[in-house]
Amino acid sequence: MKILAIGNSFSTDATTYLEPIAASVGIDLLVRNCFIGGCSLQTHWENSFKSDPLYEYQKNGQMIQWISLKDALLMEQWDAVTLQQASHYSGMVQTYEPYLGQLIQFVHRLAPQASIVFHETWAYEIGSPHPSFYRYGFDQIHMHEEIKKAVYSMAEKYHLPVIPTGDIVQMIRRTPSFDVNNGGLSLNRDGFHLSFDYGRYLAGLVWFEFFTGKPASTVPFAPEGTNPDLIKELKKMQ
Repeated sequence: MKILAIGNSFSTDATTYLEPIAASVGIDLLVRNCFIGGCSLQTHWENSFKSDPLYEYQKNGQMIQWISLKDALLMEQWDAVTLQQASHYSGMVQTYEPYLGQLIQFVHRLAPQASIVFHETWAYEIGSPHPSFYRYGFDQIHMHEEIKKAVYSMAEKYHLPVIPTGDIVQMIRRTPSFDVNNGGLSLNRDGFHLSFDYGRYLAGLVWFEFFTGKPASTVPFAPEGTNPDLIKELKKMQ
């Protein structure tokens, strides 16, 4: 299976471990990410008209080359293409259109064989220093609820399946090991991006289950230096 993510640093977080996770159970995934930091649906749509190599074309979170959005879509016979909103707009449904609809048409023209999937990103950490957290009243739960509302309304409109990363991250935040309010580990490294170990791994597991239908509990791979007990907790993310 070949998967192309069109996103930003949040899609980098989500895809960094996806190939090694799948490989560890004998599944061959080719996963690439088109990265521009903080890139919104509007900017992706504007870039669809440009031939400039504006994107980092990434594998496992590392750049392979600079590429245009058009060339990335033509690089492989993609089975799936994922779209997502920039984190600061993710819970603001009025920022999605007309750009999401235009991007869907653009992807269909260049990669008609590909399924289009929407990636539900996560709310910021409690006390996040992100300058746009004020849009959500500095409230993580409120931000998550607004993201979910926006994502699923757009998914229903365009009949898109949703990768529920934001839902799973929020669920794991309620477990004792990752409950920041009660001394647990944060799944974020800076208040908004996922942590390099457990956060990125969790997102990779969500994508793995979504695209393969296999349970996360079967995955033997774990990032180097992680605690096996915490890894087991993340793999129970039902």
